[in-house]
Amino acid sequence: MAKLKETILNPILKGNPITVLVLGICSSLAVTVELKGALVMALSVTIVTGLSSLVCSLLRKTIPNRVRIIIQLVVVALMVILVDQVLKAYAYAIDKQLSVYIGLIITNCIVMGRIEAFALGNKPIPSLLDGLANGIGYGLILIAVAFVRELLGSGTLLGYPVLSAIGYVNNGLVILPPMALIILGCIIWIHRSIDKDLQEK
Repeated sequence: MAKLKETILNPILKGNPITVLVLGICSSLAVTVELKGALVMALSVTIVTGLSSLVCSLLRKTIPNRVRIIIQLVVVALMVILVDQVLKAYAYAIDKQLSVYIGLIITNCIVMGRIEAFALGNKPIPSLLDGLANGIGYGLILIAVAFVRELLGSGTLLGYPVLSAIGYVNNGLVILPPMALIILGCIIWIHRSIDKDLQEK
């Protein structure tokens, strides 16, 4: 039970894939202009990571070592296609806004990394939980960056005006891609500083 708890909490807090391992930052810079897009991307990556880890864990004893990367890519590609088709059917506007970035989940280091590092050596349920936890850890950082960018860049949250009532003038610089990198860098710095302080105590 303690091991399962660590499997779930570690990727979200102490071992976050973005702030600690600096994985998957391309999409975190590309889809964080609006909170809605970031939420959908976070959910998509979480589902793909969880289900891909589950399937690869179920197949782990039948996959020949020399073709394991190919099998992993096929499984991840299948999950990404399913998620993309669901988005096209039920959230077409957001799918169009996210453009190629949903398809690029296939190449996300977090997805392949968790399959290789965890799912191929562990049972299905822990692998599913590990995949979901890493997706959630990734998603939380994505949402944090998008929250700051949309709020300060457009004065809105989820498209609803928030700062216009107090006379806030939108800052166009925050919407530009370099600002996403700066915000992400600040989050990584804060996370590592807190973690360092906790370790010292």
